[in-house]
Amino acid sequence: MSTPTADVVVTGLGATTPLGGDVASTWEALLAGRSGVSRLTDDWAKEFPAQLVARLSTEPSEVLDRVRIRRLDRSQQVAVIAAEEAWRDAAGADSGVDPLRIAVVFGTGIGGAVTLLDQDDILEAKGPKRVSPFTIPMLMPNGPAAAVGLAVGARAGVHAPVSACASGAEAIRWGLDLLRLDRADMVVVGGTEACVHPLPMAGFSAMRAMSTRNDEPQRASRPFDKGRDGFVLGEGAAALVLERADAAKARGAKIHARLAGAGGTADGYDLVAPHPEGEGAGRAIVAAIRDAGLTAADIGHVNAHATSTPIGDTAEASAIHHAIGDHPLVTATKSQTGHLLGAAGALESVFSILALREQVVPATANLDDPDDDAAVQALDIVRREPRKASFSAALNDSFGFGGHNMALVFTTA
Repeated sequence: MSTPTADVVVTGLGATTPLGGDVASTWEALLAGRSGVSRLTDDWAKEFPAQLVARLSTEPSEVLDRVRIRRLDRSQQVAVIAAEEAWRDAAGADSGVDPLRIAVVFGTGIGGAVTLLDQDDILEAKGPKRVSPFTIPMLMPNGPAAAVGLAVGARAGVHAPVSACASGAEAIRWGLDLLRLDRADMVVVGGTEACVHPLPMAGFSAMRAMSTRNDEPQRASRPFDKGRDGFVLGEGAAALVLERADAAKARGAKIHARLAGAGGTADGYDLVAPHPEGEGAGRAIVAAIRDAGLTAADIGHVNAHATSTPIGDTAEASAIHHAIGDHPLVTATKSQTGHLLGAAGALESVFSILALREQVVPATANLDDPDDDAAVQALDIVRREPRKASFSAALNDSFGFGGHNMALVFTTA
């Protein structure tokens, strides 16, 4: 019987993002400083104050067969693509793990919004008989997790945390718990989002949460910069395969990193605004480091949630500064990918693992003039170009509407 202290490792990575159709191309583009942000050319976007998105670099139809494209919402399509890459990377099909001991935890913040809204348009225009029979399974928020479960043959359980922009990170924490508690031997975890559509765009615009730097798309997402004015909506998915270290080593699996600890809290402050000093976020970071059996001094790199919103970035900077200190190398990769909402924590965990594995921290794009906030000024935020470094532990944090706070610690295996 495993104990809560069992070592858990990452044996598979997968992603499809605005920077690339897989992990390798996404990582290469990130280090090269390329941006996935562009201006919408759709007619419906012309009157929108915010017209910027980070669309997928590779369309799902280039990867999946026509049947799955027709039966899966876009958020489910990208979830399956990322999960199947991670599954191949982990040699999951050849692992010998009993499907009764394989689980899936895949989160999303919004889920099948595009299906819901498109089918409502069909209902209004053509009547109920023209609505797709796949509408319900395509719009339900557990749909991506269910689709991934079917893709990998998981029968130990399929779970779907929905905690806004912390969903992907929460899925990873949930997978860690399943392994520690011996409820599964292999868990596919991750997050997904694909909701580039007039209504979500209009809603975020009405909140004044999105950048309106429409004439400079690739410079619009600028975390920690004085000129930041909101996030850029992105789409995509990322996945990890988790196993207990002893089992992974016994089968000769490639190990990318160790998932050493996780922490989660709630702000209890406001439905959408973070605590101004990042109090809840800081508690999640402290909890994750403690869970990993480390100290703040051990954390050499932080992949920050940093969405490029005026309030969110300074609150997070305060949380990092007070919970860890000013010694880690900090980066904000949403400056190039945009904000993938429920997929953000999963994708940025992949980035944290690759940074740890390759000992290089990607640069924060568009950080020309750092905010005057004392915490921002105190942090060592990597900018202009990636920085080589030597570190054995990296932390990724994610926060979401509702006051959800998650932090994950990865170490060298």
